[in-house]
Amino acid sequence: MEFLTAFVLTVPPGTPAAAVNDATAREAERAQELSRQGRLLRLWRLPGEGQTLSLWRVRDAAEMRSILESLPLYAWMAVQTTPLMPHPDDPANAGD
Repeated sequence: MEFLTAFVLTVPPGTPAAAVNDATAREAERAQELSRQGRLLRLWRLPGEGQTLSLWRVRDAAEMRSILESLPLYAWMAVQTTPLMPHPDDPANAGD
């Protein structure tokens, strides 16, 4: 299954910069790991502070939820997850 996620990151006021830097570095490492595993396919930053879109390929909704909860910044994220389904007119399938 593929999922599109939209994240808005909100760091709680008063969080020490060292904690933010550490969590951000661990998040980058985790994203690279998920990319190597073929789970995180694409990642985009949207205009504005802390807004991100990502495209995922996973077995099911339970795995998607587990992956999201494993992200170091998860506690500071508001996440909207949308399952994606193939469309019969998808140009990527034009040669099929």
